[in-house]
Order: sequence, then structure tokens, then C-alpha cells
Amino acid sequence: MAFCINFQVWSCFRINEPRFRVRADRLDGNDLSVLSSDGVSLSGSVPVIGEIAMKKGSLKPTTEEKMVKEKVSEELELLWDDGYGTNTVKDYIDAAKDIIKPDGGPPRWFCPVECGRPIKDSPLLLFLPGLDGVGMGLILHHKPLGKVFEVQCLHIPVQDRTPFEGLAKLVEETVRLEHASRPKSPIYLVGDSIGGCLALAVAARNPSVDLVIILVNPATSFGSSQQHKSLPILEALPDGLHVRTIPFLLSLMIGEPLKMAKVGVEPRLLPTEKFEKICSNLTALLPFFSGLPEILPKETLVWKMKLLKSASAYTNSRLHAVKAEVLVLASDKDHLFPSQQEAFRLKKLLPDCTVRIFKGNGHVLLLEECISLLTIIKGTCKYRHSRRHDFIKDFLPPSMSEYRRTFDDFVGILRFLVCSTMFSTTEDGKIVEGLAGVPEEGPVLLVGDHMLLGMEIGCLAEAFLREKKIMIRGMTHPELFVGNFQRLSTEFIFSDWLKVMGAMPVSPKSLFKALSANSHVLLYPGGAREALHCKGEEYKLFWPNQPEFVRFAAQFGATIVPFGVVGEDDLVQVVLDYHDFMKIPIVKDKIIETIQGGVQFRDKAQGEVASQEVFIPAMLPKIPGRFYFLFGKPMKLKGRKDLVKNREGAKEVYLQVKCEVEHCIDYLLQKREEDPFRNICNRLMYRTFSSPLHQVPSFKP
Repeated sequence: MAFCINFQVWSCFRINEPRFRVRADRLDGNDLSVLSSDGVSLSGSVPVIGEIAMKKGSLKPTTEEKMVKEKVSEELELLWDDGYGTNTVKDYIDAAKDIIKPDGGPPRWFCPVECGRPIKDSPLLLFLPGLDGVGMGLILHHKPLGKVFEVQCLHIPVQDRTPFEGLAKLVEETVRLEHASRPKSPIYLVGDSIGGCLALAVAARNPSVDLVIILVNPATSFGSSQQHKSLPILEALPDGLHVRTIPFLLSLMIGEPLKMAKVGVEPRLLPTEKFEKICSNLTALLPFFSGLPEILPKETLVWKMKLLKSASAYTNSRLHAVKAEVLVLASDKDHLFPSQQEAFRLKKLLPDCTVRIFKGNGHVLLLEECISLLTIIKGTCKYRHSRRHDFIKDFLPPSMSEYRRTFDDFVGILRFLVCSTMFSTTEDGKIVEGLAGVPEEGPVLLVGDHMLLGMEIGCLAEAFLREKKIMIRGMTHPELFVGNFQRLSTEFIFSDWLKVMGAMPVSPKSLFKALSANSHVLLYPGGAREALHCKGEEYKLFWPNQPEFVRFAAQFGATIVPFGVVGEDDLVQVVLDYHDFMKIPIVKDKIIETIQGGVQFRDKAQGEVASQEVFIPAMLPKIPGRFYFLFGKPMKLKGRKDLVKNREGAKEVYLQVKCEVEHCIDYLLQKREEDPFRNICNRLMYRTFSSPLHQVPSFKP
């Protein structure tokens, strides 16, 4: 008996504006015809991209009126709510149970309603699922990704037997249609497991299309794994035995249950509360294991294994043709494929490939406790609207979850130890507690001294976000972006979090763009020379002779705020610096080999700041003291465009800024002796009965 299921779907192909509406009708249970709003019939083999609500086990249509009323934002707010952590694996289970119901249709696209409406001019992101084929593998990341991408997910029905080349053609047609409508916008392909093979195959067949490929434990390593040997065993298993043993056979695909159970568990909870929450989540995962035979019955599992074999062979034979930008995310505990080794292999074979390894995660990385996929994209500088990443136009402000993760997990121990305190100078010259003296309206150029290893950066950025809701754009050494440090780094570490929090490579072009955007820019004229100083050089300034930042500030009428920071000598002691290591023959050769090929910054500069080698000295910890910041009197350069050409006048302002920074340092070195809470023991006793970190009192200015 024929019957129809009608729901509102929206095409992702920007052929006509506004987007046209289509209706998907299921007839006689075996044919899916697609009719446009004007009644023109489209082939059932054409992918349908729709918006489907999946809530509480039911398919609910979204109304056109609701979508029209939704306002498309121009940009994200600072510390926006990304919703990451609100969904768990249980939501995946509920959605999978609903969507795997057979409908006789071909593979198709859909957009989960949770993704919502992205900001204006957001690029398209196509999710290519793993072995399950459900298409809900991004469910933990729907909300954050939906803010900045037009997310479309591929659904491959359980009973579908489309060969790999047919799936690749389906994705390729979608990519080409989108590229034809927006040729200057990149298209993102997120491929999970076998979906990674699909993404690479499409990239190899379309080298002229601007693609950003994100591979999650890609199945290109299937040939080197042990799984291809299990195909004859699976085919020989009786159906009854298959149902009973599939949880064991598919345990390799499941990943790490503990990592799944940790999703949505707040780090700030007490240990007992964390334990109870994790145990509750583990119990909720039981339906996931028992429901695997429904998602991957024997016939489907055998077909998927054959599909893996053909997909791996097809893709590996075409890797040489891949020219796209590639990001590989690999788990070190992937028991299905040797994903970590495969990531390094792909890095050698592909011309533009970045790798991030995640410790303790299993095969289904996107369904485990980890880092938000959007955060990873931001931290590796992969988010862009055009051919090249622009650190100003493509910058996405940090969300609240990223703020907490950065300053609680990654900078939390340092913040706890140093308990930094802030002082600023008002326009009348009065020193006050807090940041009230720093202008809120940009452009503002914060110019100060670097402590050892730039340890003060995290505390400084956190204070501005917490107290003034201001995002500081820090100018960072290019080595963190394109040098040896970036090439050798394979984990999502602090340098990636710096990029998430607004860091950009220091250059005249970056400074020009940041000031033109009225940003608060953080600049260290001493750069690496101060951050990697030698023994006995604490709080000494090593600035270049050229007053270029003054001329830039004058060009845009910016306000220069000089500042000083002290406290590194209360935290660590340098025992072996760069010069000490270079006196040891074997170590010297190793250092030269390590830094060879690194970014040579300021190669035309004169004196001690020229081409500072990036090398970390040996240090010993001390009983932690405290970090002190003092922001000097703001120096307004509005209406001083004469300084752009008047080098002598710019030099005079430059020396004034340098003198003010030195004055701030001297002031703090003297006044910190009056701080009753300089010692960590006193601070701990005070915090036990009183205030949080940023409210521990200090000396009176």
C-alpha cells in the first residue's frame, strides 16, 4: 500500500536565492521521488539535503515560518554559548534508533536542526560518516559547528549497497554544485573512518576545488590492519551466533567506553560527583552496545568490510593527486586501525597535511570525551572564508566552554600558583587596582616586557576577558605557526590554545590589520630575546631601535598603553641558558640540528634582538610567588598622523613608551615587598576561608 511522509527540507545548493523548498515522498516503500515546490521531478539518485529534527525518538518537521524568523547573525559574540557538552552518546543512540528505520531510499543528505542557523557567509561542511553510516557521528559537535558552518550530514541506510565509487560520485556532485555557486568559498569535508577515504577520493578527483579535508581515524590504513582477515570469518558465522557475538566483534569499532562516559561531565564537579556522573553515563551506554546488531546486522557488516577494502585500495592509489588542505585527527588507542601510524604516513605523502594525535581515545573519536571539533579547527588555523586564512576576518571569538577549558585545564595550575594581581593608571596619573585605567574603545596597543617563556600571557588574557570582556589579539613569534615547533607538534597543546584565544604571527601586515579593526593588540618589542633571556637578565628590555609600532599606532590614532610585569624570579630559576648549552659539543650539534629550518625573525635587525634562536633553557622551580601587572598612563596618538613620516618624533614617543615600561617594572619590584600575600602559603590560607583567585588582596598602590 502506497503512503507518503512529507516534511520540509532545504537544499544546500545555492543555485537560486532564496533557497528552494523540496518535498521527499516515499512511495510503495521502494521509491523516493523528490519534487520541487513547482512540481518538477528530480531523480531519486540525486542527493536530497534536508533539515530533520531528531528529538526524543521522533522525526519532527521544522516549519518554514520558524526558519524565516531566525536572524542570521553577522558575527559571534565574545564568550558565546557553543552548547558543547550538552549532548552525549545517549543522544546518538536515540537518534540512531530513529534514523536506521528502513525507508527504501538511497543515500541522502540532511541537516540536523540542532545546528541552527550559522552566521553570515559561513562555509559548507559535509560530514561523511564512518562504518555505521547513520550520519549522526557529529552529534556532540552539532551546536558549535552549526554556528559557523552550514552543516550537512550524509546518511547511508542500513540496507543500502551503493559501491564506494557510487558514494564518491554522490559526494562529488554535491561538492561541484556548491563550488559552482560559491567558487571563492572553501568546502569542508569531515570524513570519519571510511568517510575519510571518501573525502580523500573526492579531493583527488577535484584538485581545482578549494577543499579542507578533516580526517578522523581514516580507513586508508585498512590494508595494514588485521581487520581484512576477519571477512571470511564474518561471512561464515550463523545468524544466531552473529547476534550474540556482535558486541564482541564490534568492540574494536566502539572505542573507549570511559571516554564516552566522560562526555558532558563538568570538570569543576567534586570527585565524588564526577564518579557518580560517569557511572550513570556508563549505564546509559548499555543500549548502545546491545543496539549495535540493529545498526550493523550481519549482512551490512559483511558489506561494510568489503566496502572498506575497496575504499582503502581506491583512495591509496590516488593519494598523489590530493592537493587539498588536510587535517588528520588520530587516536592512539584505536584498536580497529593503526590510526596514529597512518596519520604520520599521510603527513609524508600529502603536500599540505597537519596532524593532531589524541591520547587515550579510541576509534570513535568524535563520540568520545575530547576537544570540540570546532576548537580543533580554530586551533590549527583551518577556519577560513576564502583561499587563505585571514587572522582578522576569519577569527572566531572564544566561546564560554573554550574560555573555561583554556584557563581552567591548561593555564589553571599556573594561575593557581601565581595568583596574578592587576593595577592600572588612569588619565590623571592615579594608580588603581584592576584594569579601569585601560581604555575599552580600540584601537589599543598594549606594549610591555616579556617574562621567561611568556608565562604571563595566559594570566593577562584571562584578566581582560573576565574583567573587561575584551579580547586581546596577541602578536606571537611565527615559529608557533609555520616553523619547526609547528611541524614537530602533533598534540593539541598550549600553542594551539593560544590561537584559539586570538594569537597571530607578529608582522607589519598583522599589526596593520589588527589596528584597522579597532582591536586591543598585545605587542612585545623584545620578542623571543626577552622570553628566552639568559641568566641574570630578568626584567631587562631588549628592544629594537626602530620605532615602527609607534608609526602604526599613529596611522590609526591608536592609544598606546605601556605595561610592566614581574614575578618570574619568584617562580623559576634559570640554571642553564642558551650560551651554556652551546658550550657542550654534543648538545650544541643537537641544538643546531633542531633549530635548522626554523623561522628566522628580524634577520635584518641589529644588535641582540636579531634572529633569536628559539630554544628553551633549563630551569628549576621555586616556592611560587606572585605575578604583578601595572599598566601605565594611556598615551593617545589620535590626531598624531605626523608621526608616520616624522621619524624623530616617533623615536621620541618610542623612548617614552620604553621608559614608562621600565618605570612600571621598577615600581612593581619595589611595591611587591609590601604584599602580605606574596607567599603561596599565605594565599592558600586566605583562600581557604575567603575569596577566589582574582580577589586575593595585594599591596596598596
